[in-house]
Amino acid sequence: MQTYLLLQQLKARSLTENSSVCPLNATVCNGTSCVLPEDNFNKILNTVLSTVLTIMLAMVMFSMGCNVELKKFWGHIKRPWGIFVGFLCQFGIMPLTGFVLSVAFNVLPIQAVAVLIMGCCPGGTASNILAYWVDGDMDLSVSMTTCSTVLAMGMMPLCLFIYTKMWTDAGSIVLPYDSIGISLVALVVPVSFGMYVNHRWPHKAKIILKIGSIVGAILIVLIAVVAGILYKGSWIISPKLWIIGTIFPAAGYSLGFLLARVAGLTWNRCRTVALETGLQNTQLCTTIVQLSFSPEQLELMFTFPLIYSIFQVLFALIILAGYCIYKRYRCKTKTDDMKTEEETKSKSVSSSAVTNGGFISNESK
Repeated sequence: MQTYLLLQQLKARSLTENSSVCPLNATVCNGTSCVLPEDNFNKILNTVLSTVLTIMLAMVMFSMGCNVELKKFWGHIKRPWGIFVGFLCQFGIMPLTGFVLSVAFNVLPIQAVAVLIMGCCPGGTASNILAYWVDGDMDLSVSMTTCSTVLAMGMMPLCLFIYTKMWTDAGSIVLPYDSIGISLVALVVPVSFGMYVNHRWPHKAKIILKIGSIVGAILIVLIAVVAGILYKGSWIISPKLWIIGTIFPAAGYSLGFLLARVAGLTWNRCRTVALETGLQNTQLCTTIVQLSFSPEQLELMFTFPLIYSIFQVLFALIILAGYCIYKRYRCKTKTDDMKTEEETKSKSVSSSAVTNGGFISNESK
């Protein structure tokens, strides 16, 4: 009823002001900042695309599992130093970084809570796809994503209690444990099947992996496009949130890589931890803010998860491009060094053949 009255008031105000900036069917409107209700088209599109994306994601995670070896995966579980480092990054660095950014930019309390919710979320499945493309440790990547999703059920309430109490009551934030459970099942089941295929049919697993990695790259771009279609309402939010949304993922990648290197992990594992730290489960963050806040509050911070999602993918692609350039340059340097070494050996052999035992080769005549 309140929403209906608010809608009628907004319609009346829009008509009196003769302004076409804010749509008449906006549920929340403040100047040019509007949140539109879901229409039938959006509901149908959301259902269809969510189903398609879920199936594609399951297929991609199945293909990623085809690159995971059971012995190495179990080795990370038994000797979880890499997982522990990832845990410190995920539930230590990210919430603290979100807190520092919120205080430094002096954002509104409700916006600070949105930033902290993002920082407390576990890693997303996109990290597994990108870890493959940067030659990361896939066994570590999958084990980190699995463990962080499981641990999120306890660590998210704890981190939110510690960091949000200066802005709001942590008890008012609704954590969708069913969504966390679904994310865990959607990760574990396809990956388990992929590990089995890799164990039984290694040659076929490599073919599946190549196809899945390409589909995964397309999926990351597709999700970003779909998000832009589904959230087609117009929002104008504080520039501070745009800045935080830019800095936050970059800080996650950088600090994750730095901590992993300090902890003595190898370079490929450092890349894996960095991606796992910076790439958050933004869908989970969006679900939490939708369940926890009113439409008026959502107007101030609902698009932050989308902003973070855009920049985390953008920075991940920059990292991927940088690694490809480095890899290509290193391979070229190695090839040149090998050629130089072969030429040196050839000259030394020729020289020794000429002078060895007073023998003079035909080439020297």
